Amino acid sequence: MPDRLYMDHAAATPVVSAARDAVAAALAEWANPSSPHGEGRAARAALERARTRIARAYGWDGELIFTSGASESLAMALTRAELPRVLVSATEHEAVLRAAPEAARLPVLGNGTLDLDALAGALAAGPALVAVQWGNNETGVLQPIAAIAERVRAAGGLLLVDAAQMPVGWDDDDLPQLHADFIALSGHKRGGPAGVGALLIRDLSTLRPSGGQERGYRGGTENLPGALGFEAAVGVPEDLVYMAELRERLDSAIEAAGGEIVAVDADRRTPLIAAYRMPGVAATTQLIRFDLMGIAVSAGAACSSGTMRPSHVLAQMGMDADAANQVIRVSFGRSTSAGDIERFVGAWRTIHGEARMVPPGDDVAI
Repeated sequence: MPDRLYMDHAAATPVVSAARDAVAAALAEWANPSSPHGEGRAARAALERARTRIARAYGWDGELIFTSGASESLAMALTRAELPRVLVSATEHEAVLRAAPEAARLPVLGNGTLDLDALAGALAAGPALVAVQWGNNETGVLQPIAAIAERVRAAGGLLLVDAAQMPVGWDDDDLPQLHADFIALSGHKRGGPAGVGALLIRDLSTLRPSGGQERGYRGGTENLPGALGFEAAVGVPEDLVYMAELRERLDSAIEAAGGEIVAVDADRRTPLIAAYRMPGVAATTQLIRFDLMGIAVSAGAACSSGTMRPSHVLAQMGMDADAANQVIRVSFGRSTSAGDIERFVGAWRTIHGEARMVPPGDDVAI
């Protein structure tokens, strides 16, 4: 029986050994960082070192507030930014749409990138907080952050970027660190423990404080073990060039086998996430068949795929419901290898081949 193949790193990537060791060491010598005694002061020093090192790893020279994860970071900025309006991309993560249900939604083009003309039109009504993802969690499409930021800044607004899927070490002119006012990060997307994340803030005066810990911007005892695990994880490199090569190899193999790449005409996609359509085979069937073959993938975001609701992302990109319901997501991590790609492609061909042998109108037998 072959080992299981995990290709759902966008949902959560395995905790790296350095992070496990850091969490274990912190738990062994736990103290409240807000306590005034020697143990508390030592914990505070460790927390501040982690804060500085995580910010440095992301190339950030502003403030960093520790949170429970990207969802809390997003909600914090969306509900407490010092601006009267919120605009969000229509393809944002469910965490954004839940936190800002009354926000105006900005349309995207067929390739998944934000409609910049629509953004400019919405900003003509006055300054707003604008929320966009760095890379879409379902399709991997990268937004033109610099172009978006230019329009937001010209209108006197603020830019919030959901960078939960952004690896440390990514380097280009569209880095959120160069343009955003707020950036939401997640520890468990980068090999750290669950339950810790961060909100990067360029200027604390743009966010209403709440009182309590974290410079008065988040109440509750600081999660020192989580912060130290997050710090250790971002210090473990991710080979982005290699992962880009793997995704391109998978793209080519899927196309050759009769599949479709979602957002293939997007200017840029993250090397870590890809979405593929298998014509004639429902995503639910694909997930079960892949799982039975020892391969873990997903359909859309992990927070919604359990309910198997239609993807709002694909719908906003103009994909019809039947086609959208045949799309799965494959995502890469530090452990993904060329052999993994070959194994996945072999399984994909098998499942697709089974579909071609089923009479029209029926589904592949589970």
